[in-house]
Amino acid sequence: MWVFVFFDLPTETKKDRRNASQFRKKLLKDGFTMLQFSIYIRHCNSRENAMVHIQRVKSILPPSGEIIVFTLTDKQFGMMEFFRGESEAARPETPQQLELF
Repeated sequence: MWVFVFFDLPTETKKDRRNASQFRKKLLKDGFTMLQFSIYIRHCNSRENAMVHIQRVKSILPPSGEIIVFTLTDKQFGMMEFFRGESEAARPETPQQLELF
């Protein structure tokens, strides 16, 4: 399961820029990776684990701006096509799942 966070945050004032920067840093600290400038993704092993990270995103929402959070299954993510210009780009790697015995 993949968790996506899309955001459009204001950057007019110094406080707005600081809020946007703190939001991005907190996403990175929680294990998200930047897919595009305002799109961050994180792989989760289960729906329950995804819900934990979605709750964390909800707890760090900045005071203004628009944030969209949604999930895709591995199969849906695998059907996405990535392009850079006119050529196909490599898709982000799926993290390895640890096996415990």
